[in-house]
Amino acid sequence: MSSAVIFQIQSFLIMSLMIFGIYQRTNRKLHVKVMATAIIWDIILILQIELSRSAIGKAVQVLTNTMMLKIHLFFALGSVILYILMIITGRRLLAGDDDIRSKHKTLGWTTLVFRVLTFVTSFWAVAQKVQ
Repeated sequence: MSSAVIFQIQSFLIMSLMIFGIYQRTNRKLHVKVMATAIIWDIILILQIELSRSAIGKAVQVLTNTMMLKIHLFFALGSVILYILMIITGRRLLAGDDDIRSKHKTLGWTTLVFRVLTFVTSFWAVAQKVQ
């Protein structure tokens, strides 16, 4: 099994875990554990991809990258930035700042959309590499 397939399987499992975590949002303790696991796993996946493909080095070559890779990078980097915002708002929510709840919810759905689009565009980015 190629590393690309292993990365795609992990990516799918991370998305599934995120969806499960969203459904568990009323169970705060489980929601926090599941979402933290999904975020940490996704960061580890990024490190795996970097170590096996030097992805960051290729990503900074913006002018020579294909349009699909640029779109993929937009969603992938956006997901990481959104993870940081989710952690910040989530910690504030856990500390009792209920005013942040609507922002956390909006960021959460946006993060999920970005993560799904990262997954979808990763297939096109890999397919263009193969051609």
